[in-house]
Amino acid sequence: MSLATIDRPTTSFTSSPARSLVATEQLSSPVSTQATDSAQPRLRAVPAGTEARGFVLYVGVDELKAELAGLELGQIVEQLKHLVTGLVPSAETYAAVALAPQGAGGRDVDVVRLALQDPAALARQRQTPAVEAKPRGGVVIDISRKRLLLDGDTAPLTYKEFELLQYLVLREGRTIDRAELISSLWAAGDDEIPNERTIDVHVRRLRSKLGAYEDIVRTVRGVGYRFDRHADVSIRQATTPSPDFI
Repeated sequence: MSLATIDRPTTSFTSSPARSLVATEQLSSPVSTQATDSAQPRLRAVPAGTEARGFVLYVGVDELKAELAGLELGQIVEQLKHLVTGLVPSAETYAAVALAPQGAGGRDVDVVRLALQDPAALARQRQTPAVEAKPRGGVVIDISRKRLLLDGDTAPLTYKEFELLQYLVLREGRTIDRAELISSLWAAGDDEIPNERTIDVHVRRLRSKLGAYEDIVRTVRGVGYRFDRHADVSIRQATTPSPDFI
């Protein structure tokens, strides 16, 4: 994360969406305990012998929200600065926009407070154990052991689901119609022999267990299904060649 300071309304920002928050934080700078007019709002929980020298205002609006309102972030910042100087001409202002990578997760309030080095946010981050993202390990279709690995974990396929996947894999590049799947994978003595529509149900269940890799089983509309190998798919066949090739 980084910061971008605002000098003029025409300031150009980075293409990464800036994310900030709408929240006024309690001042970290304490306030004087001298008597003030009871009608004026007072800061709470501050030690004696100190005085307030300013405040921080976080505004939660990203570039897209500003654009939908017909504005740019720079214009919003400048108008807020002008408001302060209009109320208190002697006030000094400094504005910064918190930048985060595109698609950065988390709440705006947390992203921006960390970017602006908010002490409380930094303390919370130190107390929160880091969660390492699990790298994508791809798909391993292990025909020799009758198992499917997704990013290193064994997928919970039933015997019939693996047989269905294996049938398509061993005929890579050929579209298999539903009738062939029924006649090849279900014997006459099976308790339940599906029809062509229930084959679609079996394929949907298989795809749901493939997760992010579901598109390796491709639907060919009006015909059937085909296995599509991707760069992140590997097949362990042992000594089982494709029955469609000599």
